[in-house]
Amino acid sequence: MDLGIEGRVALVMGASKGLGRGIAAALAAEGAHVAIASRSRERLDAVVEELDGHVTAFVADAGDLERMAELPAEVEAALGPVDILVTNTGGPPQGTALDNSIEEWEEAFRSLVLGVRVLTGAVLPKMRERGWGRIVNVGSNSTEEPVPTLTLSNANRLAAIGYLKTLSREVAADGITVNTIATGKFATDRLAENAGSMEAAERNGRETVPAGRLGLPEEFGDLVAFLASDRAAYITGTVIPIDGGLLHSV
Repeated sequence: MDLGIEGRVALVMGASKGLGRGIAAALAAEGAHVAIASRSRERLDAVVEELDGHVTAFVADAGDLERMAELPAEVEAALGPVDILVTNTGGPPQGTALDNSIEEWEEAFRSLVLGVRVLTGAVLPKMRERGWGRIVNVGSNSTEEPVPTLTLSNANRLAAIGYLKTLSREVAADGITVNTIATGKFATDRLAENAGSMEAAERNGRETVPAGRLGLPEEFGDLVAFLASDRAAYITGTVIPIDGGLLHSV
């Protein structure tokens, strides 16, 4: 299936590992020119080497709003205007309803909500000029069924979805789609850290996920690539789960 994104310019946040790296690999495999962003130059350089130079690295922290505002212009200067934006802007620390400090709340809001707002605001003018654009937000199943130990994610990712749903209706006639993917349990370093080890995370996946396993970052990347494609032009304003059947709700 020709997804129609060969030659498109994509900016993928949080792309030095985990889901972001899987997304970058999937888009690069479809022929997109992929800018990968992360806080770690060392990890970014490793991804550039692993993907055989098919991606270009930019150091950036999603919580640094000034950096978020200038990043798309840097990508444009190197690769061209951003056609596909993937807002994979971080995973806040765990905590029950009153565990996290106000500073942690503010940091999560900057990364998960304001970072998304600034990035989308920076890329939309050129997308509107060209009459084509794709914005894909990496969310969480915690917005569908709140997780007791993920209060910051539960609250702030819902705020981001509210913003993106509003935005999707405003830009749909401009040929721009805006969607969120609600992530289930994937084999990433973050999940392993939360579970204590990758072995513990895999065991939990076998016990709790109807599919009987954890998802792979490459599988997540394939869904992003489809949503970024010409074939998905009529899909916008949605929250799409990818979780092996984990969600109980209809």
